[in-house]
Amino acid sequence: MAGLTSADVERVVLRLAEGAEAAADSLNAADARLGDGDLGVTLSKGWRAAAAQKLPEDLGLAFLALAKTFQATASSSFGTLMATGLMSATAACKGKKEIPWNEIPALLTMARDAMIKRGKGELGQKSVLDIIDAIAAATAGLAGPAELFAAAREACDRTLVSFRDKPNGLGRARMFGEKSIGIDDPGMLAVQVMLLALAER
Repeated sequence: MAGLTSADVERVVLRLAEGAEAAADSLNAADARLGDGDLGVTLSKGWRAAAAQKLPEDLGLAFLALAKTFQATASSSFGTLMATGLMSATAACKGKKEIPWNEIPALLTMARDAMIKRGKGELGQKSVLDIIDAIAAATAGLAGPAELFAAAREACDRTLVSFRDKPNGLGRARMFGEKSIGIDDPGMLAVQVMLLALAER
């Protein structure tokens, strides 16, 4: 495969919608331990609405459409961060019908930076920001979809383990302080759910 196209994104979005739907209850339960208990609903609603639309061939416009959909249908802090990350790819991909696979890590880095700015968070606070950062670093320099995915999965799993015994320092979960030690961050688990959804095909 030469690179990522809008058609590829549509197929990915469909898988994400199916995976998020299947994991909605478990994500809600995980989120209830440190938050509002609605993360599974947020993720499922966002990707389900995204999967229902036909994306433009222009990748920049495709990412813009996905960002707007998440903003409109998944109005929570996590949904806003997802929309922010997707929006960050709009300018970089505008006017392009295809991008090389080795540009995806840079898009992840841009998403991380945009999410940090929007959420006023920092790396090291045991949040989705840390897992996006780890995946971006692990996939840098890789040029094929299979190796990108394998590196992303490994980075995701490793990051969950490395942060598990740390307290949360961002968002609603930070209010639980020491009680959050030993509990996986729900946002990190959401990323794992999305990667697992892609692995099941």
